[in-house]
Amino acid sequence: MRHVINFLSVAMVALLLAVPAQAETISASDAPQYIGQEMTVEGVVSQVSSSSGGTIFINFGGRYPNHIFYGVIFRNSASHFSGVHALEGKTVAISGTLKLYKGKPQIILSSPNQIKVR
Repeated sequence: MRHVINFLSVAMVALLLAVPAQAETISASDAPQYIGQEMTVEGVVSQVSSSSGGTIFINFGGRYPNHIFYGVIFRNSASHFSGVHALEGKTVAISGTLKLYKGKPQIILSSPNQIKVR
């Protein structure tokens, strides 16, 4: 019986370690409070735009320069994000590490798995 209990304990620990922790979901307006943390930011996309250099910006809480949070897709990852411009006006959740750039919170996106349409 003792071996069965030890096996079950080891199996439970292995299962818990195999399941990735789910990031807490917050609103775009709360993002500045969580800089440096792994989070999911959810809200309505106000604007999707591309720079002349090929960087894509997914703005929440207003159009540039009045947005309050944004997701960034750099040119070298952009080919993985087909249809990203169709996100405008939709409720979207973006997951990743919150960083501050020029006074605005952002999440850098490198995988389409970081974006979920709600």
